[in-house]
Amino acid sequence: MPERFDNLVEGLTEERAISVILADPDSLERPVDKYMAATRLGASDSEQSLNTLIEAAQLSPDNLFDRITRRKALDALGRRRHPKALPVLFAALNCSDESAVINAVDSITKISSELDTEQKKQLLQALGGEDIQKRAVIQAHTRLGIEGADHAIKPFDEDPNPLVSGAARAYGSKVHGRTAALDPLVPQLVDQIAGRRRSAVIDLGDAGDVSRLESLVTAPVSMSLRARSAFQLVDPGKTCVVPREYEALITQLLQDNPQNLKLRTEWICDVNADEIENNLQHRDEARQYGGAASLMSMEEEEKLALIDRIKDKLWSDYVTHYYLTAVVSLQKIDSRSELVRLALAETIPQYTKSRIAAAWGCLAMGLNDQAELLEQLAAQAQWLPLKWTCMQVLKKLK
Repeated sequence: MPERFDNLVEGLTEERAISVILADPDSLERPVDKYMAATRLGASDSEQSLNTLIEAAQLSPDNLFDRITRRKALDALGRRRHPKALPVLFAALNCSDESAVINAVDSITKISSELDTEQKKQLLQALGGEDIQKRAVIQAHTRLGIEGADHAIKPFDEDPNPLVSGAARAYGSKVHGRTAALDPLVPQLVDQIAGRRRSAVIDLGDAGDVSRLESLVTAPVSMSLRARSAFQLVDPGKTCVVPREYEALITQLLQDNPQNLKLRTEWICDVNADEIENNLQHRDEARQYGGAASLMSMEEEEKLALIDRIKDKLWSDYVTHYYLTAVVSLQKIDSRSELVRLALAETIPQYTKSRIAAAWGCLAMGLNDQAELLEQLAAQAQWLPLKWTCMQVLKKLK
């Protein structure tokens, strides 16, 4: 399955990746090729590439390029999802490089094999790291459904760092049924700090309490992150079937109207071209949504002029690309429907969110000429929110 930044290594062959990943960094003209090679081998499926990644996950951390390569290899082994990698991943839990430990924990989670008693003990021991490592280890216990760790994890419900306490509360909910413990995560969805909002969205998805869905839908956090958590709640079996009682909320989430989100006033800029453009490029998606909401509030002629200006300057930026596509789709701007057609045709993974906005735009503007592509996506799209969107649009477009 293509991942977000696969296009960055698409020119690197598996053979070349295997040849450089274990090489002495000093022998390479571009030592960065080593860790690019790890990403490339994560997308391979041969036994040789898997074995090479396992070797790379054991590189000495003394050299900076080898240390980064080891981290990338540990991460790539999670994508390969092969139990053969588990011994090297568990061995990495004992290293002093926190980033390597976190990548190993995440990969153990992705492989999702039944762990034996010793492996569970090793994983729990990794709880002794810094906060970001604690969070990853607690998440692993939640996602793997490990029941016997409650004595060690429950005390973190009251941790002063919400990234740790949120993960612990999600564990208590998902594995031990303590759904009431999730209550503090709801106000965290509108926290002034973006990282806290994002972590709350992730934790509510992990927690498995579908009654929290409406709070997720209106959170000023990236639609793709909210969609991942929402689908965890309504479609845990990944069937691409949403129960009827949740269809309206999932549709609202995926249509992603900024004017329906719980935005603080300070996140919404003035209805001014320069301020809107600046907000759309902000690192905090709440401010991006605030810019999009202000763009939607503009007078028509002024709005069209700004859409054209931003498209000319920033259409290649996948974040701005998404908001322009969403605004045109939500407001049924027929004179700019070509943006919707262009967005729907984008195949680079970073633009997947734009394709969802474009699909809804096809429905809003009656773009029946896009039916063939929508049918293709409904049948073949790997990301469930995109697949489900296209299925819904096709039902109503015909």
